[in-house]
Amino acid sequence: MLHSHLGDPFALLLDPEGVAREVAASERLARLRSRIYRPLDRPLIPLSGSAASACADFDAWLDSELPEDEAMEVDIGEPH
Repeated sequence: MLHSHLGDPFALLLDPEGVAREVAASERLARLRSRIYRPLDRPLIPLSGSAASACADFDAWLDSELPEDEAMEVDIGEPH
């Protein structure tokens, strides 16, 4: 039954156990190098002093330009 799902785009929907068996038995997949990435395990890289102040300046500018109580209206134009 190995390779019975080859080229079938709906195989994972119709027979997930069979696809999982074929993936587990695949020698080509077993030879691939793999890594587990966990980007949320590390803290964010802190901004340097100039980048942090530029970001704070931009945030302050946005806060001063946008009204707090009014909803922003966007004109998307006429439908085509």
